[in-house]
Amino acid sequence: MIKLDAPILPWIGIGNLNLYSHISNFYPLLSKGEVKVKLLGKFLVRYEVNNSIDLWFNLMNGKLFKLTALSNYTGTLFESIKIGMHIDEVLKIEPSFEYDEFEEVYCSNKGIYIETDPTNDLVLWISVYIKEIENQEFESGNW
Repeated sequence: MIKLDAPILPWIGIGNLNLYSHISNFYPLLSKGEVKVKLLGKFLVRYEVNNSIDLWFNLMNGKLFKLTALSNYTGTLFESIKIGMHIDEVLKIEPSFEYDEFEEVYCSNKGIYIETDPTNDLVLWISVYIKEIENQEFESGNW
């Protein structure tokens, strides 16, 4: 189901998994033993699959709102940005990233977050998310 070398596609998905998909489509994957689950607040849940990808769902509508590529993920963003790369290289390739000091991540208005290791500035993970994530009705699932 997950293709670890698939491209990372902003606003679309990661690993051949698509944003906006319903949680019920992932039952075979999420019911396996190597999946970790964490409730975030009351209405959001994150599933970590084998240190390769995180799936973030809104429990109010059951839809996938964010996907995060982790250390075992080998696919690339914009055909060249990948996990383990230095942030300076990333910024040369894609200058739209700006550092958010409060969230401690690099953000792009193209639908991407990147977190780096504070000791060496290497990319730890890359996330893509839905456009509605900043909407007032996001948590209630009205999207």
